[in-house]
Amino acid sequence: MRFQMARCLTRLTIATLLSAALSLPAHAETGKVRFKFFKAGWFIGAQAGSGILSFRGEMYPFRIGGVSAGLTFGGSSTDLVGAAQNMHQASDIEGIYTALGAGLAVGAGRRAIQMRNAKGVVLTLEGEQLGLQFDFDLSGMSVSIQNQ
Repeated sequence: MRFQMARCLTRLTIATLLSAALSLPAHAETGKVRFKFFKAGWFIGAQAGSGILSFRGEMYPFRIGGVSAGLTFGGSSTDLVGAAQNMHQASDIEGIYTALGAGLAVGAGRRAIQMRNAKGVVLTLEGEQLGLQFDFDLSGMSVSIQNQ
């Protein structure tokens, strides 16, 4: 009886260790990103632009598009740099990012933003904004890698 219990305990221990090893999250990495886009609106806004992702020694150009709703008046050009965290492969950057934000640009100013997509990629960006714009809105930004 002891022998059967010991064997059962050994099997349970092995199964538990295998289960734990298989459920460990894969190692996520961080890439560097640069966004350049133009945003304009009158109550409803739109933004369009491009960017580049540097990940695992490769460069991946991407397109940016999106809309915002809320209080948006004017237009601005924005150049942001930062990090794309929680990435497993370059295509993880693709998707829809949402953010609730507020900003004011009169001439030149600074902008910082943090957004997340459904794949868990977190973009932390900051940089320069030029133009004449006021916004307090909910923005959605689509990012898609361009075919090279």
